[in-house]
Amino acid sequence: MTEKDFIPKPYTHTLETGSVTWESPSNIALVKYWGKKKNQIPENPSLSFTLNKCKTITTLSFTKKLKEDHTFSFDIYLDGEKKADFKPKIQTFFERIEIYLPFLKKYVFKIETENTFPHSSGIASSASGMSALALCLMSIEKQLLDADVSHKEDEGPFTQKYFNQKASFLARLGSGSACRSIEGALIAWGKTEGIEGSTDLFGIKYPYQVHENFKNYQDTILLVDKGEKQVSSTVGHNLMYNHPYALNRFQQAHQNLETLKEILGSGDLDAFNALVESEALTLHAMMMTSMPYFILMKPNTLEIINRIWNFRQKTGLPVSFTLDAGANVHVLYPHNESQKILQFIKSELVVYCQNGHYICDQIGLGANQTQ
Repeated sequence: MTEKDFIPKPYTHTLETGSVTWESPSNIALVKYWGKKKNQIPENPSLSFTLNKCKTITTLSFTKKLKEDHTFSFDIYLDGEKKADFKPKIQTFFERIEIYLPFLKKYVFKIETENTFPHSSGIASSASGMSALALCLMSIEKQLLDADVSHKEDEGPFTQKYFNQKASFLARLGSGSACRSIEGALIAWGKTEGIEGSTDLFGIKYPYQVHENFKNYQDTILLVDKGEKQVSSTVGHNLMYNHPYALNRFQQAHQNLETLKEILGSGDLDAFNALVESEALTLHAMMMTSMPYFILMKPNTLEIINRIWNFRQKTGLPVSFTLDAGANVHVLYPHNESQKILQFIKSELVVYCQNGHYICDQIGLGANQTQ
């Protein structure tokens, strides 16, 4: 598919007013995406677990303008509080997607959103937030086309498959990683020879058999720092343009994705732990070796990592960590080892969390419309 495939035919219906609500999860990349080209195209492929409890709930209300103008009209509320500082990002998003959703300037929108986790704390709130908003917009377009979305992928012009692909495509133009939050449980994004159907334009469901070891995988998120990140992901991505190790990193991501494909099929938990931890540390190594350089890990992040390593060496239990672009630690482990590993987390790791806060999550199946 190309970008042109997402430009709609003329709308067949009109809507005066209405609202729609979607809840969309965050995701945690196993193979990391870091560095992008123009129009939110990734420099390297990535593969992520879709989460279940860490999500954004967004209600999009709309009223048709009495008189058409050439502006985007919207207000944004987070947890009931009007957020003027969010408007520039949504304005940019609307400008990018207007060609694909030409109804945007014909309505006044009210965007009401809330997260089940702390905003801007390294749990990819932009991924869940932008995917939820993209899904709300797609639901409006479905009504404007009066499309009966078929759940059979090969029936009709507006199938569930197309709905999800376009939602992922739009979400990507708001936040790259948001394209991986539409579906679950494993989502690939970025063109790579190792994954059939992979594309830079949107995320796809991982198309290969996954070993039972990785079904219902657990992710306990240790909230080391719930504040705003010192350096935004957008700034971090941009620092890859002249990074001395960028090309090697992009090549490594392709290789690691191919290796992870074998691991997911074989169920090799030791190899899985080694690869995802290496990917996490490589992500932060790229931050520390960019110019200007920066460090998003905190002292307690390193304390947690070392305790995980010591616990794994002592017990042989298959527990590992990964990190996003922040200080928080995602502790990954299979469901059948939950009891012992959760006890370890509570007794040895929670002390390093801000105010003792952590979230027990697991692999989820993607977004849901609730209204």
